[in-house]
Amino acid sequence: MKPLHLTFFAGTALAVALAFVGLGAYSPAFAQPQKANQASSVPNNFPYEIVNGRRVPKGNKQVGSDGSWREEIKDGPCVTLKEKNAAGEYREVRKCD
Repeated sequence: MKPLHLTFFAGTALAVALAFVGLGAYSPAFAQPQKANQASSVPNNFPYEIVNGRRVPKGNKQVGSDGSWREEIKDGPCVTLKEKNAAGEYREVRKCD
């Protein structure tokens, strides 16, 4: 049988060690910020954005004052043109030269 003072010392040392390990998980070194938008990891001047881990070409979007918009996306030799007018009609055309 161990002497009583060694039992208390071993139990205290174990508790202190577990406390340091537990507090280490809450330190700022282990905290990682959650990104709400993955597209922000690519600089603005890049011709693509990251969506679900894949590169997606960015488009040039022009919005009219009446709510209509037109977007042109270049992907290699092909160009995709997406349009929506004020009445809500949507049109998408893909041209490859």
